Amino acid sequence: MFQRLIRRPEIGPLILLVAEFIIFSIMSPAFLSLGNLSNIMAFTVELGLMALAMTLLMTAGEFDLSIGSVFGFSAVLMWTLFNSAGVSLEAAFAITMAVSLFIGWCNGYITTRLAIPSFLVTLGMLLVVRGTALYITDGFPQRTWSGGNNWLTDGLAGSFYIGGFRFYSSFAIFAVVAVVSGYVLSWTAFGNWLQAVGGNPNAAHARGVNVARTKIALFMLSAALASLAGITSSIRTAASNPNSGTGYELEVIAMVVIGGTVLTGGRGTIVGTVIGVFLLRVMRNGIVFVGVPGLAYNIFIGAIILGMMILRAIFARRNGGGA
Repeated sequence: MFQRLIRRPEIGPLILLVAEFIIFSIMSPAFLSLGNLSNIMAFTVELGLMALAMTLLMTAGEFDLSIGSVFGFSAVLMWTLFNSAGVSLEAAFAITMAVSLFIGWCNGYITTRLAIPSFLVTLGMLLVVRGTALYITDGFPQRTWSGGNNWLTDGLAGSFYIGGFRFYSSFAIFAVVAVVSGYVLSWTAFGNWLQAVGGNPNAAHARGVNVARTKIALFMLSAALASLAGITSSIRTAASNPNSGTGYELEVIAMVVIGGTVLTGGRGTIVGTVIGVFLLRVMRNGIVFVGVPGLAYNIFIGAIILGMMILRAIFARRNGGGA
């Protein structure tokens, strides 16, 4: 029982997360203040939405490098429609989500129908989408919501206080998506399809799984959640910058890999991804909070990734299996 528990891919990052909280709270007691914890949660869940979709996609054996550019582009498109085209906020949101789904469909269609690696397809889409955002805005940020309360903005990025803790509605959205994703991946036939598609697509096809349609659906989900995260972030920060989201794709992949999802596909864990999301965001917050220069963040992230890969390889070798 204990041996099976410690072999779980989520155990390593969970131990690191607990260690982070202990170390940072000892170095700075204010780290565990309710205000700081709510700040950690606010931005964490927006990247977390993208990480959940990336987990499902990587389990199916594909990557999406365009999510960072979709993150920035979606906010720009929605606020441009609202500010300059006279479109209502609700309609602008719906149009933006439809455009994002189309971007995801293009990624999936080109990858599956033309047999081009998703790494190359989504890298090209990254440049197209980012370039479009810069062209629309001439490189300048857009104005965001200034008309008071609205059910859409409140639903996506509203907040309220429980004691001294500021609770964001985006966290509730993240929690719902995480629970549904975890259930789908671990307890449904579709989850089995994802792991079969990522592990052995030919065998999955032979058993009746529509591999292409499954992957296209996952690319569309990835783009939709990246769009939702970008719009939510723009409302929360009252800023819509065409360059926002730059580099997020690599950080999201790091969260997923650290959590225990296999890079080569066939095996994924939503619980591990949630732990990986909090692990990296707590790290980013903590090293700044205790006085370490923020520019050193990548050093810690690289060290964590290398450490997790080494530990996984050691366990796999002892068990006689692959990493």
